[in-house]
Amino acid sequence: MDKIDREILGILTTDGRCGYRELGERVHLSANAVAERVRRLVRNGTIRSFRAEVDPAALGLTVEAQIDVKLRPSTSAAEFEQAIRTLPQVRSAALMTGSFDYALRVECADRTELVEVTETIRNRAGAQETYSRVILREVALRKVP
Repeated sequence: MDKIDREILGILTTDGRCGYRELGERVHLSANAVAERVRRLVRNGTIRSFRAEVDPAALGLTVEAQIDVKLRPSTSAAEFEQAIRTLPQVRSAALMTGSFDYALRVECADRTELVEVTETIRNRAGAQETYSRVILREVALRKVP
């Protein structure tokens, strides 16, 4: 990976819809050369996907939170992951080191739904303890890979 590949990745991480012609103009290559570089970055797994980032509020999901979860000793990671897959409010789950086993990112319609999700995690997913924090604002800091 060279400097131009890094420039292309930086542009695509902020504007995934940027076309090959515009990418080429911005990195001073032809559209065909940029297209080949992007195809190579996809093929080798550097670019994992292209997707739309949807504003949760536009879908009526106005409460975003992080829930840290400590599993019961009798609950395996696989069992927990299977249980949370059934909860559409859980957007991501990261297995962590430290005091808690998982950090969940959830999006809910309101605080009542957040309480319901938290209770479901405790009662049906094998959580021994949870610690929730509502996200007030998130600032994206990483622009260039």
